[in-house]
Amino acid sequence: MKKTTLTGPTYLTILRMVLSVVFFAFLLLPETWAKIVALVLFIIASITDSIDGRWARKDKLVTDLGAFLDPLADKMLINLAFLALVYLYVVPIWVFAIILVRDFAVDGVRMMAARNGETISASFYGKLKTTTQMTALIILILNLIVNLNFFVILGKIALYLALVMTVISGVDYLIRGWKQLIK
Repeated sequence: MKKTTLTGPTYLTILRMVLSVVFFAFLLLPETWAKIVALVLFIIASITDSIDGRWARKDKLVTDLGAFLDPLADKMLINLAFLALVYLYVVPIWVFAIILVRDFAVDGVRMMAARNGETISASFYGKLKTTTQMTALIILILNLIVNLNFFVILGKIALYLALVMTVISGVDYLIRGWKQLIK
């Protein structure tokens, strides 16, 4: 792996980080048009998450910098979305707290493993967690625009499914990390 080379996929990851902040600002504006812009930005940013990793692996453009920035960009996008939805009274704060604690715990285990020269790669559960979180967030943001009971119910189901996947993936990372650390 190259240490800090900026590649196309890394630029796409950086774009996701910028879009996360712009998305957050638009989502907090009270106007409906701003929520629509926020939803479009969130969807674009979510799509870049899928594209950059595939692109990097396909064209052998994986770098240490990209491997560092990609999960950071994911956390920025998802956690800023949840933070805004907590502020807007759409998501209970305890749900966001569990998501944050899981992220800190997983990052802590990854850092401890990295100190030992080990890497804890993304798992199936981690990828499923990200997908369910992004899906739930899209539904919840969409409901801010259309305000239909169907989306309220669907949003709650998606949110709690994402929460369950967050916990499952967190436990998976902690178990895998612990096994690597005690070798």
